[in-house]
Amino acid sequence: MAQGRGSAGHSVALGVALLCLLIHCELAESALYTVGGGGGWTFNTVSWPNGKRFRAGDVLVFKYNPAAHNVVAVNAVGYNRCTTPRGSKVFKSGNDRIRLRRGRNYFICNFVGHCQAGMKISVTAT
Repeated sequence: MAQGRGSAGHSVALGVALLCLLIHCELAESALYTVGGGGGWTFNTVSWPNGKRFRAGDVLVFKYNPAAHNVVAVNAVGYNRCTTPRGSKVFKSGNDRIRLRRGRNYFICNFVGHCQAGMKISVTAT
């Protein structure tokens, strides 16, 4: 009987170890991008995503002064009209980390006039 319990315990431990390895591998593949590069999240970042390849699970880091800006995850209408649709997630820490979902991801600053001045990005993740 002791042999059976040891085998089951060994199998569970092996299963947990494999699960941890799989989770680590998935996280290791994710890339981290600082929006706007060294200048951070600011005006005229609309072209920042150009030439970059994003994948679902990659993380965008938005660095900014929270007294002057924020980040709002919006839909296409909110992005195109520079509006904040009901239910949009508003980030305001000044060091926000947002994981990309597959497809188009839209972000704006909804402080008055900021989105219209180019403080918005659209990112497509495959």
